[in-house]
Amino acid sequence: MMIKNFRRKTHEIIFEADTFLGKLFDLILMVLILISVGAVMLESVAYYHDKYHHILVPFEWAITVFFSIEYLLRIISVKKPLKYIFSFYGLIDLVSLLPSYFGLFLSSESIGSIKTIRTIRLIRIFRILKLIRYVKEANNLRRALKASRQRIVVFLVAVLSIATIMGTIIYLIEDPKDGFTSIPRSIYWAIVTLTTVGYGDISPQTGIGQFFASIIMILGYAIIAVPTGMISVELALAEKMNTQSCPACSQEGHENNAKFCKHCGEELNPV
Repeated sequence: MMIKNFRRKTHEIIFEADTFLGKLFDLILMVLILISVGAVMLESVAYYHDKYHHILVPFEWAITVFFSIEYLLRIISVKKPLKYIFSFYGLIDLVSLLPSYFGLFLSSESIGSIKTIRTIRLIRIFRILKLIRYVKEANNLRRALKASRQRIVVFLVAVLSIATIMGTIIYLIEDPKDGFTSIPRSIYWAIVTLTTVGYGDISPQTGIGQFFASIIMILGYAIIAVPTGMISVELALAEKMNTQSCPACSQEGHENNAKFCKHCGEELNPV
């Protein structure tokens, strides 16, 4: 019974943000994540690395130990640990820990090893992704993107098709000496133009090509509004949801009055 209560209380504090302890835990974790990312950035600056290396290393390990304990508690507090471990957030939590531990098993006897260690240690910057969990709007955006994924895929396929057709047409119109040496390169120009980026490394020189480019630019502005509308609708629906997390599968996005998880059927507030 004590173990069950411990798991329930731990789950409530770590996974949810509707209680005082839950909010406090999230706040502490956000501060540590930001400080940790800041330390990684400072470590990449030669001056700070040479002068404060003896401070940064113990500090980094202190944060790594804290994140390790947090990761283990997350696994312990859910009824289906594997579901959490292989979830999006579970993998982010794991990636934020592995670089520090990998450094213990890599030697720095050669230049190649030093580069490998440096690369792995800099991966710790991905801890910034852990912040996504603690921003309600980010969770709503994630759910909105997930709900709109099929429409977004169709939209991207349509945009890619338009870019391919336009790239092929501009390849036929323009002279190769102006940079349009192949269809793939012309498609690259079409994508850059359609997204209104406009690097300027390739540009049409003929009147017909410039007229065609103008149409693509205007079309690019019209296309930008399409995904915005799709996601906005889903965001409006996501506002009706809370931060409650299922104690079994750790899934979020439940309605405010929900009593059971819509993903696995587990009771959300077991007594």
